[in-house]
Amino acid sequence: MTALAEATEIREVATPHGPARVHLHPAPGDVRGVLLVGHGAGGGVGAPDIVAAAGVANAAGLHVGLVEQPYRVAGRRAPAPAAQLDTAWTAVCAAVSGFGAGWDAAPLLVGGRSSGARVACRTAAATGAAGVLCLAFPLHPPGRPEKTRAGEIDAVTVPVLVVQGERDPFGRPGPAPGREVVVIRGDHSLKSDVSGLRTAVGTWLDARLRR
Repeated sequence: MTALAEATEIREVATPHGPARVHLHPAPGDVRGVLLVGHGAGGGVGAPDIVAAAGVANAAGLHVGLVEQPYRVAGRRAPAPAAQLDTAWTAVCAAVSGFGAGWDAAPLLVGGRSSGARVACRTAAATGAAGVLCLAFPLHPPGRPEKTRAGEIDAVTVPVLVVQGERDPFGRPGPAPGREVVVIRGDHSLKSDVSGLRTAVGTWLDARLRR
């Protein structure tokens, strides 16, 4: 798989909760669609699983935008409330078609790691996403399976890929109609089996782009 090249540009997008920042990674050839990926609650867009998935998407012909939420742009570590995350994400998705050549291409796929995956699921209908990529979807807080977030991913009506570590203390969603779950070695970070992650993402993207 092709490694992810440096972003060619970083765009700021105004949202109701301050500016978000999008790192633009254009496809190297013909554009077959767009993928936007958000970060986890305490991490950034340089997380190894995000970078690996973005590299696969670029190689498949997708423009990729790695999205920093306004709280991260402002230098805060603690995440904003869910409603603010969703509003900011929706604003970025609405703005991306104006970024230049190819950024209005269909399909629009969305995703994220951990908290970012939750945001992508909750807003999938509002953003018009054609598919959702979930890297380490946190089904529940560690040790608290009764605090399930299954409703967020169960509500998604477009195809979903979940890539989850086999030892993830946040649990993992089960497969469902339209939802594929790939379990790889490792924990919530997904760093232990980057090759497995790339294969899962590449196979799923190929199926989406052939339709």
